[in-house]
Amino acid sequence: MPDPSTYRPAPGTIPESPGVYRFRDPSGRVVYVGKAKSLRSRLNSYFADPAGLHPRTYQMVTTAASVDWVVVGTEVEALQLEYNWIKEYDPRFNVRYRDDKSYPSLAVTLFEDYPRLQVMRGPKKKGVRYFGPYAHAWAIRETLDLLLRVFPARTCSNGVFKRAAQIGRPCLLGYIGKCSAPCVGRVSADEHRAIVDDFCDFMAGRTDAMVRRLEKQMQEASGELEFERAARLRDDLGALRRAMEKQAVVFGDGTDADVVAFAEDPLEASVQVFHVRGGRVRGQRGWVVDKVADLSTADLVEQFCSQVYGGESGENVPREVLVPALPDDTEAINAWLSDLRGSRVALRIPQRGDKRSLMQTVRRNAEQSLNQHKLRRAGDLTARSTALNEIQDALGLDDAPLRIECYDVSHVQGTDVVASMVVFEDGLARKGEYRRFAVRGEPGAERGPDDTAALAEVLRRRFSRMRADRQPEAAEPVDAEATVAAAPPDGEPADAEPVTTPGIDPETGRPRRFAYPPNLVVVDGGAPQVAAAAGVLADLGITDVALCGLAKRLEEVWIPGEDFPLVLSRTSEGLYLLQRVRDEAHRFAITYHRQKRSKRMTTSALDGIPGLGETRRKALLRHFGSLRKLRAADVEDIVAVPGIGRRTAEAVLAALADPAAAPVPAFDPLTGEVLDPDITLDPETAPFPESASSTEEPV
Repeated sequence: MPDPSTYRPAPGTIPESPGVYRFRDPSGRVVYVGKAKSLRSRLNSYFADPAGLHPRTYQMVTTAASVDWVVVGTEVEALQLEYNWIKEYDPRFNVRYRDDKSYPSLAVTLFEDYPRLQVMRGPKKKGVRYFGPYAHAWAIRETLDLLLRVFPARTCSNGVFKRAAQIGRPCLLGYIGKCSAPCVGRVSADEHRAIVDDFCDFMAGRTDAMVRRLEKQMQEASGELEFERAARLRDDLGALRRAMEKQAVVFGDGTDADVVAFAEDPLEASVQVFHVRGGRVRGQRGWVVDKVADLSTADLVEQFCSQVYGGESGENVPREVLVPALPDDTEAINAWLSDLRGSRVALRIPQRGDKRSLMQTVRRNAEQSLNQHKLRRAGDLTARSTALNEIQDALGLDDAPLRIECYDVSHVQGTDVVASMVVFEDGLARKGEYRRFAVRGEPGAERGPDDTAALAEVLRRRFSRMRADRQPEAAEPVDAEATVAAAPPDGEPADAEPVTTPGIDPETGRPRRFAYPPNLVVVDGGAPQVAAAAGVLADLGITDVALCGLAKRLEEVWIPGEDFPLVLSRTSEGLYLLQRVRDEAHRFAITYHRQKRSKRMTTSALDGIPGLGETRRKALLRHFGSLRKLRAADVEDIVAVPGIGRRTAEAVLAALADPAAAPVPAFDPLTGEVLDPDITLDPETAPFPESASSTEEPV
């Protein structure tokens, strides 16, 4: 465990300017990012008496092995840089305000001639107006189902819309009055857009005018003795009021705000956010985060604003953010959020009235969420800790295997051989660090498929890359325990060249991909696979990485050099974790194998034409759409396709005109082998090669 005093910057070398700092572990990985008005004051607080530090702060400074920083001009710049670094490095000890899912919104595709109402997730798109976010997709659909009676705009996909227009018959919603059926011309494009505009006005909070208009129309219809139309308007009015009841009115002045509240204990904090748009609660979000230090409520508010709004588009930043406490740099946060939104944004503490009442409601939700999380987290955290400890005891490791890498090989009778590497940290999948390998050798060329050779190749490539990434580019050797040099104070030149940290790219400052060694390597297989992996590690001189294998038949754990496997209890948490790691590696490997196999089995009459590669075949497919249209074209038509020259165009027409080149042989969908040379596929319907977004290269 590193001693903080070994990497404490020399007295007087830390500037007093505002800036952003990073703590790194011995491998060079960033474990914490923070900002400060005065870097000297903030960083010195981390190197005080360890007995007085918060438990999580003490864990962080003893995990880290170096610290560096960047000086900035203003606090607004510090906020932006801190957000960018947290997003880039994903530090282990930072508070993380994020979900494992995206929240749905009600979207209106205003860029289309006939705008569509639909539920959408993910990043915002240009030309689409969003209402939300909502906590549940079913809540949007329920509200939308009520409103379609009053605003019968289309909700169908473009394919359904075009098909209805072709056959001249609307879908079911058109018959039951929940769609104005613009597909068959019941309303014009302008009339349909007017319906959509009224829907947007209602969702934006302008409901009173809509209710008054419907009431007036209902009275007029009744006065003209058109009782059926009056009854329909009465039902529409009822549906409108029910939809309004589902979106509780909070404020009467059309407030646009996010109401944020926290519930805390010394180690964790729960945050709840109510999104109020147009005076109505449009959605709710919540997180439970770990507190890395003795953070006050004001500190949590500051980090919330930085992380949550930093990744949002300007239209999602509200005019007001109602919070329980104001951070010290409130003015800087206001200026930063105002730049994101394009208009003034203010952080405020509600003092009285409806806003204060809503804040209390949000806080009660945060308290309930924290209580529920503690009940769930106790079981999950205990199970993960127990699993890691059981693996440590079973394998005789000095420490618990906090980082586990698992490898698996996938192929069909020695063809399309691929392998996968999955990473688990602290018992949880780290999907951003998964890797897949296209095996370069030809296992099984002489005596069938050889999993051990493929596994040995992949491990050799992975750990050779690790050694290369951990070596600096300088000619002189670098001490493995060297730290990142501290930046000199403003105006003072550096006395020496900064020391390069192993595993960190000196040009970009980012971690190299394979620089971090695992604590434990797991291979999918028994004694042969483990022996092959152990041989690779021995050849490379790697002695600080533990190794084991998990055989599928009896779920036995094999250790290098042992004649008999370990048999863990079926109820063992350690065995369960190893199974999850192995199954995830198998899933990742077989997915990649299927992709490569499908590309190999896809054939076309255009294959083998000189000068016509995959990119040009895709261009021809996009331009002509089928072989029949391509065969009917002349040289000038083909030359018009970007990237196709006259000589290539003539070769394409010659190949398509050759009867011997046109048939596509029938093949086995599993192995790709030709079944019978006399059986061929129709060249007119034979597919082009699958249009992949990129060519897979070995890692």
